[in-house]
Amino acid sequence: MMSTASKIIAIAAPFVIIGVLGVGGFLALNALSPKPEEADEAPRGIAVFTQEIIRDDLQLTVSSQGEVQPRREIAISPQISGRIAYVSPAFIDGGFVRRGDVLVRIDDADYQLARVRAQSQVASAQQALIREQAEGELARQDWEELGTGTPSALALREPQLAEAQAALDAAQSQLRDAELALERTVIRAPFEGRIRSKEVDVGQYVGTGTSLGRMFGTEIAEVALPLTDTELGRLGLSFAFEETADRPGPTVVLSANVAGQRREWLGRITRTSAAVDTQTRMISAITVVEDPFGEGMADGVPLAPGLFVSATVEGEIVPDVMVAPRAALRESNLIYVAEPEDSKMHIHEVNVVYTNREFVYFDDGAEVGDLAILSPIQAPFDGMNITIAENN
Repeated sequence: MMSTASKIIAIAAPFVIIGVLGVGGFLALNALSPKPEEADEAPRGIAVFTQEIIRDDLQLTVSSQGEVQPRREIAISPQISGRIAYVSPAFIDGGFVRRGDVLVRIDDADYQLARVRAQSQVASAQQALIREQAEGELARQDWEELGTGTPSALALREPQLAEAQAALDAAQSQLRDAELALERTVIRAPFEGRIRSKEVDVGQYVGTGTSLGRMFGTEIAEVALPLTDTELGRLGLSFAFEETADRPGPTVVLSANVAGQRREWLGRITRTSAAVDTQTRMISAITVVEDPFGEGMADGVPLAPGLFVSATVEGEIVPDVMVAPRAALRESNLIYVAEPEDSKMHIHEVNVVYTNREFVYFDDGAEVGDLAILSPIQAPFDGMNITIAENN
């Protein structure tokens, strides 16, 4: 019979053989499997688009908006009372009139009669004065023939002569007043312009000061452009600016969409308003456009009162500043610069002079020729790995 030890060996031997074969097979497979290649390069950074920073002069501009207003606008009203006898065909909403054109005539029959009465009074006063002059001359001759000493003024009828002269002066004043009233029955355009509204017509009785309509001048149009203190500085203006021959105002381009097309009118700032707006804390720069219904029109389109326009004003020129696309500016004063030699990104703090929708202008913090990064970057940090993409 087999001993106990022999039995144990007989039982364990297969398991030992299987274990040895398994370990050997694992080591053999491990030795024969291909080893992973070690990375020779660092991981590539995110691809970014860049544009070179350049140097250029900066033409400062300011944008604003405002409503077109005529420089002169009046209410047309009579200085006398009466019934309207005539209305000019041009006296309608939108009508053009020249200086001196007759707009309205008031029935002048009563004023013709008043002038005749005044003329009669003048004639009577002239006759009384002539008679008094003759009587005064007779009184002087009588005194020279019969009197002695120095004659009194009353003896020479001097007070009576002065009274007659005063009566004539008063009659002539009444005649002039009657003639003025007669002249005022004809209401004329005081300047060249356009009728905004008409409020009366033939047959209507009007009194002194009654509004007949409104008209505005077409020689000059104005636009009040509200500006901040900073914007005034960009334009080189002060609170008390007024245009002179030696110091003309800045050029202004006014624009608006009219009849489905963009129109532009040229003007200039001639003065600033007298006071700062207490609500907005802004001051208005008054822009003038000459002959807005003539030579100042834009392709035949006048600059009409009430039109709301946008304005671009040319300011001072800042020489020799650095320029980068507006997309390169991060936050308010940071620009990311790409280093092509080591494919790293560096964060630069720049001194911003001016920005608009297209560019950012600065005078310190970067160098001309640096590559400003335009692409958006999440979680940026100085020294970040990047890859510079080629701009198509």
